[in-house]
Amino acid sequence: MKLHRTLVTCLATTLSAAALAGCGGSDDGDASGSGPVDLTYWAWAPGMQAVVDIWNEANPDIQVTVREQAGGDDLVTRTITAAQAGEAPDLVQAEYQAIPTLVSNDVLADISGELGDEVADAFAPGVWQQVTLGGEAVYAVPQDSGPMMFYYRQDLFEEFGLEVPTTWDEFADTARALREADPNRYLTTFSANDAGLFAGLAQQAGAQWWTTEGETWRVAIDDEATRRVADFWGGLVAEDVISNEPMYTPAWNQALNDGTQIAWVSAVWAPGTLTTAAPDTEGQWAMAPLPQWNAGENATGSWGGSSTAVTNDAEDRAAAAEFATWLNTDPEALAALVREGGVYPAATAAQTGDALAEPPAYFANQPDFYSLAAEIAAGTAPAAWGPNVNVAYSTFNDAFGQAAESRGDFAAALTTMQQATVEDMESHGFQVAR
Repeated sequence: MKLHRTLVTCLATTLSAAALAGCGGSDDGDASGSGPVDLTYWAWAPGMQAVVDIWNEANPDIQVTVREQAGGDDLVTRTITAAQAGEAPDLVQAEYQAIPTLVSNDVLADISGELGDEVADAFAPGVWQQVTLGGEAVYAVPQDSGPMMFYYRQDLFEEFGLEVPTTWDEFADTARALREADPNRYLTTFSANDAGLFAGLAQQAGAQWWTTEGETWRVAIDDEATRRVADFWGGLVAEDVISNEPMYTPAWNQALNDGTQIAWVSAVWAPGTLTTAAPDTEGQWAMAPLPQWNAGENATGSWGGSSTAVTNDAEDRAAAAEFATWLNTDPEALAALVREGGVYPAATAAQTGDALAEPPAYFANQPDFYSLAAEIAAGTAPAAWGPNVNVAYSTFNDAFGQAAESRGDFAAALTTMQQATVEDMESHGFQVAR
């Protein structure tokens, strides 16, 4: 996918009316004065200041100041608004799905000329693709990733004689077997309150929701791969062999904690959630690869993850790119990110490094947690994000929420999601193929 800046520059984002005023940014991004370069980094990852302190001590000529921010759409809107005034930070922590929106508003700089050829080799191809948007430009350096996995109550699988599913067909059979053995339990739930889960599942199946052909966008949220995922989960919900309860609610927490729900399709960050949601079951869970559509494959999707991007307002683009590269590829920096922020680094070398030698405390019973996670992450499928992910996600929450609650038509919900995304892009000036 090649994203042309001539197409996307100054096109309005749909995140906020405040972001529609215009475009800003410096022309060259290089400092002309003498003395130390002072860079500002907007980020939300915990403990980032402690990591940056390591850089600042070793690099007196390039000093970085962290300004802690809220994440998500709020940070995207604030960054766009600042860029329109020519006052964006030098660097910003950008979630992968936000990168096209920031690029389309001329916020992010192409730093391909400032990076060494070896930087791309530090990351799995599917992760690197998310910062290049499939083209030659590079808009950020990957920081952390969220490869998806299958979590299950090991003790209850043994109690009910269940095998860990390796394919989605086996997953469906396991869900049915559990309901037959104990009608009060579900294998898992389909939740419509976090579109990132569904997007990651579609990604694993081969979906490419947004692509470009010249100056034309193509939206394929209702492509064959995504329909396969929607039909699969919709069928299980209609069959009542999985639950339709939303995640992150008190009822969901209780189901995980008391064994009413005995598995969860999630990502590498799940141990932190389980620690809070199901505190009484520590040491009783295990992690396995995501079930596959075809036996023997190793493909997974991403749910979460972020990057370090350089903006067009950067005082010194080369210095900013140098810091972004260090932060996300240097062994000392990566170890500090794991230690201080609890992130799962995107750099493949760090995924089997000393900082991740021990499993999460919640999974002390699975010593190979992170080595298995690294094997899974190597199969991360490429994702294709567009300039209005927020609209697609919001529509998912509404349309799939209604379908899940009524155990209704997931295919129709997917069509609604496709139509809303296309109509929104067209209303904001994007040329979209029909």
